[in-house]
Amino acid sequence: MKKLLFTFTLLCGIGAVSFYTLGSFAQDKEKPSSAAPATPPKPVQEVATLHLKTQQITRQRSLPGRVTAFRQSVVRPQVAGIITKRMFEEGAEVKKGQQLYQIDDTRYRAVLSSAVADLKSAQANLKAVKARTARYKELIKVNAISRQEYDDVVAGLDQAQAAIGVAQANVDLAKVDVGYTKVYAPISGRISRSVVTEGALVTANQTQELATITALDPVYIDMQQSAGDQTVMELHAELSRNSSIPVHLMLESKNSANVYAHTGELKFSEVTMDQSTGATTLRAVMPNPDGHLLPGMFVRAVLDLGQEEVLLVPQRATTRTAQGDVKVLIVDSEGMVQQRSIKVDSAYEDNWIVVNGLEAGDELIVEGYQKVREGQPVKTVDWQSKATTNVASVETI
Repeated sequence: MKKLLFTFTLLCGIGAVSFYTLGSFAQDKEKPSSAAPATPPKPVQEVATLHLKTQQITRQRSLPGRVTAFRQSVVRPQVAGIITKRMFEEGAEVKKGQQLYQIDDTRYRAVLSSAVADLKSAQANLKAVKARTARYKELIKVNAISRQEYDDVVAGLDQAQAAIGVAQANVDLAKVDVGYTKVYAPISGRISRSVVTEGALVTANQTQELATITALDPVYIDMQQSAGDQTVMELHAELSRNSSIPVHLMLESKNSANVYAHTGELKFSEVTMDQSTGATTLRAVMPNPDGHLLPGMFVRAVLDLGQEEVLLVPQRATTRTAQGDVKVLIVDSEGMVQQRSIKVDSAYEDNWIVVNGLEAGDELIVEGYQKVREGQPVKTVDWQSKATTNVASVETI
């Protein structure tokens, strides 16, 4: 009896547990699922790109330069004496042959008068010797005089003629010294301040100049170019093809740089290299009708090397590594970002001239390259169209 009661109780318990379990399962099945939804894909990054193509540009080379006088003359005295008069205005334009100073010529005129007197005496002596020689010539025919006497009078005639030459030379030399007392301008140009004043004693061998005359139109522009630069070879090749290369000047003021109004020509390239600096000198001739360019002034010269087809890359699209390498990002045919190392030659406006690493047709990332990495898919928009749209929006506002 007890065994039967135990069995009944156990069965009732199992049934209750089963009923509870089924009810709980039904309730759980009716509850909505609380699982998190799937994450949506990230949007593709947008970048502004430029399709590269070759362009024809005027190759230019910018070099530091210095203005040098086209012609310069240092005025010095050629005779000794006292300066009696200065006959020019300091800083003014003077002409070749214009008298600048007057040196006291009293002593030199006296020497000239003495030389003229000696010449006249020699000329009078020559007349007497000529007359004696003519008489002796007739006497020797009839043996009225000895042959020795005739030879002596002929030698005397030669000496009288030589004395005329010496006296004439002394007169010419005295005239030159008198002329040197007037100091003339050897060239045309602008004269400097006068180093001496009236009353100063000057000598023929003094080292100090009286003044300096500088011809300022045109002027030379001397430029230094590294001998290892490829541009030196280009310049020599260009000079061999053309008689000259156009040169423009940039005059730097306090806040800006201005283009000089006149254009010069590159005329000369030094045939040797300075061993101390490793550079060679280029020289251009520049018109200077207004006298704005003064000797010693530093300028920046821009040389036009002719037309050339090149590949240009905006400088804003490039980055430099710590080693100085230039890097850019491009978008390949599959829309993926790729990094390229490029070699640039020089700058043209706000672009780099690319020598190696890129080709015409490559799609260069100009804006947005900071937000992408190599191997990432991107969406591209035309950079030039975007820039035009932004400008139009700003003008509308």
